[in-house]
Amino acid sequence: MRSQTRQVAQAVILVAIGVALSPFTSFPIGIAKVNPTQHFVNIVGAVLLGPWWALAIAAIIGAIRNALGVGTLLAFPGGMIGAFLAGYAYRLSRNIYLGALGEIVGTGILAALVSGWLVAPFLMHKTMAVGLLIASFLGSTIVGTVLGVLALKVLERTGYVVLKRSSDTGE
Repeated sequence: MRSQTRQVAQAVILVAIGVALSPFTSFPIGIAKVNPTQHFVNIVGAVLLGPWWALAIAAIIGAIRNALGVGTLLAFPGGMIGAFLAGYAYRLSRNIYLGALGEIVGTGILAALVSGWLVAPFLMHKTMAVGLLIASFLGSTIVGTVLGVLALKVLERTGYVVLKRSSDTGE
């Protein structure tokens, strides 16, 4: 079992990566500012720490990005839904690729729908074609998720992390 201190330290590092790289990797598409770094952090956090940690990391990054003016309110559903689903899918399957699929479906489809149907019109008082949001969210999350999976593979190969497999017993 991993210590709480180690989990907090890993979460802080992931938040720092998500915030520090955001100004360089975030770009506007309509009313959204897509950020592949968020999805990189989501998949790494989801696999290493689990769904609740990944959700909290995404929420904190979203809040800081908004405070710095490099994000919009769409960062909340755009980061949090995919992060949670990635962590949940990985926890259930112990398959990194199913975790990645959770991030892509959660962000690229579900978060885009929540953003287009709820967040943009009611909180931002703006409208945007849901199809455009889906396309932009999918593009962002696919790039970030692929990079996150590659990073996890590198971390595993170097011995920094041991990824749990579905054949592993216990939690």
